[in-house]
Amino acid sequence: MKEITLNIPDSKLEFFWALIKEHGFEVQNEIDIPEEHKSIVLERIKNSIPSETLNWQDARKGFTFKDLG
Repeated sequence: MKEITLNIPDSKLEFFWALIKEHGFEVQNEIDIPEEHKSIVLERIKNSIPSETLNWQDARKGFTFKDLG
């Protein structure tokens, strides 16, 4: 089975969902995260030093976001 990712403009989303429902396509909203990945994240959290971490607001400042509109 193939997986397709689409970027739908907000103004077209309602039309897109109607089209999907009309043709009976399956939409999967769940993301399967392997147990191995979960344990890696939990181990990193366990070994982290809170005084050396950033909160999301400060960490976000280090990212560059592009305008999708």
